[in-house]
Amino acid sequence: MIKINLKEYLYYLKITKNLAKNTILSYERDLNEYLDFIEKNYQIKNPARIEKKHVDNFVKSLARRSMNPKTITRKISSIHSFHKYLLSENIVDRDVVSKVKKPVTPKHLPTVLNMEEIERFIAASNGSGKPLDLRNRAMVELAYGSGLRVSELLDIAISDLHLNMNLINITGKGSKERIVPLGEESVFALRKYLVEGRPKLNPKNRELLFLNKNGEKMSRIGFYKIIQTLADKAGIKKEMSPHTLRHSFATHLLENGANLRSVQELLGHEDIMTTEIYTHVTKKHIQMEYDLKHPRAGRKKEE
Repeated sequence: MIKINLKEYLYYLKITKNLAKNTILSYERDLNEYLDFIEKNYQIKNPARIEKKHVDNFVKSLARRSMNPKTITRKISSIHSFHKYLLSENIVDRDVVSKVKKPVTPKHLPTVLNMEEIERFIAASNGSGKPLDLRNRAMVELAYGSGLRVSELLDIAISDLHLNMNLINITGKGSKERIVPLGEESVFALRKYLVEGRPKLNPKNRELLFLNKNGEKMSRIGFYKIIQTLADKAGIKKEMSPHTLRHSFATHLLENGANLRSVQELLGHEDIMTTEIYTHVTKKHIQMEYDLKHPRAGRKKEE
């Protein structure tokens, strides 16, 4: 019975919640592991018989396997979401997961480039005007200039571009669409790539914007390698990934006085709490600038 409930829940995530395929697969893996544990250890097949102690014991079993706290937290969130669904459908009469404790997860601030590093990194993408050079410059300008997720960047269709209005249509998580502004540098790089670069990669493909050297869709690994190559060329020693450009975009906006809600909209965050991590990055940056440049910053250390 409980596995039938799971199938119905996954269908609900797909049809009603319109979640991405990979997100649903993640829920399915987490919940199958949880329900297998419940059935194997307690012979429970009716979700109404599940109690908080059963969930607690499942969480303890994960901790005994030295599982990453972030992974455990994600699994608890998946279980909680499932039980909330069961409650909403009157399959159970109480939420047994709401008070289950999540492990403490240390907050790791994202890697961010300062403005001088960003300038060096973008300059490294200039190349010699070959199609792949023009593509790389357009991707970098767009990733940093509009703060896109790597999946959003790689899924852009040519029809999503509205260069005359300096806008682009982005399909984010859960197939949610948003309109994102384009900076002048992004528009210039995109026009140059579209005219001089992309037709030489695959003139027959009129759909996807960014293609690899074989004229096919650029992969995440392919873009990651481009980022690594450009970082090495620019002499940047920080740990770099495509997401570093998104982090830098958000942090630089806040440093220059942008409203947190506006940054949330631009990033496509559903919860503003996700966006608030960048306020911590900004405060850390300000403290570092103060320690480095204020004439009295080092007095305490000297005393």
